[in-house]
Amino acid sequence: MSILVDNNTKVVIQGITGREASEKLPEMLEYGTDIVAGVTPGKGGQEVEGVPVYDTVEEALDDHPQINTSLVYVPPSAAKDAVFEAIENDIELVNVVTERVPTKDSWKIHEKAEEKDVRVVGPTSVGIISPGKCKLGPIGGSRPEKVYKPGKIGIVSKSGGMTTETAWVVRQAGFGVSTAIGLGGDRIECTTFADALKMFESDDQTEAAVIFGELGGTYENKAAELIEQGAFSKPLVAFIAGKFTEEMPSQRYGHAGAVIREDTDKPSYKEKRLREAGAQVADFHHEIGDMIENLEIQ
Repeated sequence: MSILVDNNTKVVIQGITGREASEKLPEMLEYGTDIVAGVTPGKGGQEVEGVPVYDTVEEALDDHPQINTSLVYVPPSAAKDAVFEAIENDIELVNVVTERVPTKDSWKIHEKAEEKDVRVVGPTSVGIISPGKCKLGPIGGSRPEKVYKPGKIGIVSKSGGMTTETAWVVRQAGFGVSTAIGLGGDRIECTTFADALKMFESDDQTEAAVIFGELGGTYENKAAELIEQGAFSKPLVAFIAGKFTEEMPSQRYGHAGAVIREDTDKPSYKEKRLREAGAQVADFHHEIGDMIENLEIQ
């Protein structure tokens, strides 16, 4: 199996004629992702890499009713309206790659997704990949097969680049990936670590999960609560980046959500909570591989 994306994923790209989307489209098509349509208002009737472009999601669905996933590549100011358009047209999964989405817009997207029971991943997501099946967004670059091979480890990461770096550590340890998800590192994540772990819990292919967290926010602490509640029972390996910041003046480091406002935002606190809950926590990123090897996964 896998989660979120697979061989049955049918994609519309919102903002397909933009520079970033048009650059990444060939990578996704080459990987085998079934991109059936694109949307850019005012550009209907065009094609990009053979993919037909429509003015609206509704028009795309009229010709391609099998669409079940939207990949959002629009400018920050247009992201909320684009996601709302996808949600209101009953798209099941919306992956938002767009960066610098205003926090108030991210919150409105989060509320809308919950109201309509739609899965939104992002904003600021590097994408989602189920190796050998489907790749959304820039995750893994132009040669994802060099890092991502099919397997039994689920990966969830706040960091885009470290999603793939974590997959490489997993591969070096002799394992493959069921699905890897770039959540995004903003203050508001529409899909959290806990959300992803719940999906991995129900996935027959996934036998263990790895999370790459960082300073700021409490999403890692919510993952610890999930384990304590018994809602995630599979082995979990975690790495929390940014401990060095605890000895430095409080400020933002990297992602918009990477801000320590109170003790519960600190990497050391998150590590403590996860260990208490029963997760294995790596002090160094490369130790993830050793910890997975010790899980005795077949």
